[in-house]
Amino acid sequence: MKLRQKILLLAITPLIVALLAIAVAVRYQAGLLAHQQRATVEAAYVASKEAELKHYVSLASRSIAHLYDSGRDDQAARDEAKAILATLDYGDDGYFFLYDLNGTSLVHPRQPDLVGRDLWNLRDMEGSPTIQRLIAKAKEGGGLVRYLWEKPSSGKVAPKLGYVVALDRWGWMLGTGLYLDDVDNALTKIDAQISGNIQSTMLWIAAIAIASALVVALSGLALNISEYRVADAKLRELAQRVVRSQEDERARLSRDLHDGISQWLVSIKLQVESGIAKLTAHAGRPELARASFDRATGQLNDVLGEVRRISHDLRPALLDDLGLAAALDHLTQEFGESSGIRTTFEARGEADGLSDVGNTVLFRIAQEALTNIKRHANASSAVVQLRGTRDGVMLAIHDDGVGFDVAGVAQHPKRGIGLRNMHERASAVGGKLELVSSADGTKVTATLPRS
Repeated sequence: MKLRQKILLLAITPLIVALLAIAVAVRYQAGLLAHQQRATVEAAYVASKEAELKHYVSLASRSIAHLYDSGRDDQAARDEAKAILATLDYGDDGYFFLYDLNGTSLVHPRQPDLVGRDLWNLRDMEGSPTIQRLIAKAKEGGGLVRYLWEKPSSGKVAPKLGYVVALDRWGWMLGTGLYLDDVDNALTKIDAQISGNIQSTMLWIAAIAIASALVVALSGLALNISEYRVADAKLRELAQRVVRSQEDERARLSRDLHDGISQWLVSIKLQVESGIAKLTAHAGRPELARASFDRATGQLNDVLGEVRRISHDLRPALLDDLGLAAALDHLTQEFGESSGIRTTFEARGEADGLSDVGNTVLFRIAQEALTNIKRHANASSAVVQLRGTRDGVMLAIHDDGVGFDVAGVAQHPKRGIGLRNMHERASAVGGKLELVSSADGTKVTATLPRS
């Protein structure tokens, strides 16, 4: 996958995830509200049914009150009360039923075949003992009972809400009920409407998600083109800077060879030629030529030292042979001797584990920082610290110099090249470089991850 595609994916994915989370939350809240609305409607409907049922039972009770309250307990009074209740109804499915407290049906206008039967053990399709529950509620003082019963107008079993009371002196249970299938139909319509609203909301969220993804993709594409141009310009600038750095390094090496080694070699050549001439002219007195050869030998030692210095600047052998800590220790000692600045080196923890490139980066950063201290800091002391951590290696160089304006130097087009080089070196190997400077001194901290 190309970098541009990765960037677009990283930009769009959080947006899609956020919209999906919003959709899930909206759906959950909508479902919760629908459930609450359904429960509220159902509770209100049942409450109205309950009041209606209480009213019906009260009317039925008053219709036989003249017999029940008369104190009579003969069969004739009971038969007359049964006859009155059998004639009472309201609507196609509204009637009153009467049972004794043992579960025997005494009055059932819509299902006369049940009259006289013992229905104590009658159970509905869900296994619930319907008559036992009704009688138990009546004995408790009366109340509502939900159960399943055949609906006379349709002949199908439907949920029913019954209200029963006990006529204790005669040992009867009087009740009536309203079927709730119309309530279920109303609630089903409410559920369908809410489901449609939720689906419409989900479609809106999906449309918004698609539109947002397209906007992000187009914006990312435009931004990517712009960033590509900027990155291309920076890459060209970096390439030019690398070329300039290489040319500067070649020029420095050329100066070192010409001003140092080349002149010494010419001088050695002249000393050797002078010694040979003296040996030829004074064959019997070789001590005359000895001084020339001694001077040539001393200059050869100086040449060898200069070659080692140049070689050390190009690639310190200690870095390859003994490791980063030893190379930094040697660099610190050389810097202290050459600059006159009191310089110390401290190493703590395990600093191994970096790649060869990482070791070189830290060494070059230390070289650049010490060079800046020598040129600009006006410091009397400096400390180089190398510390190994669990995740990487940290190099810190701080001095007690005068400090400088970090932001001003970083923005100056002709200054801060060394600082930019240090930042770029650290970034190239996945590390970071921090620079803090004040009137009390400057501290450079480079942190690199282990290989």
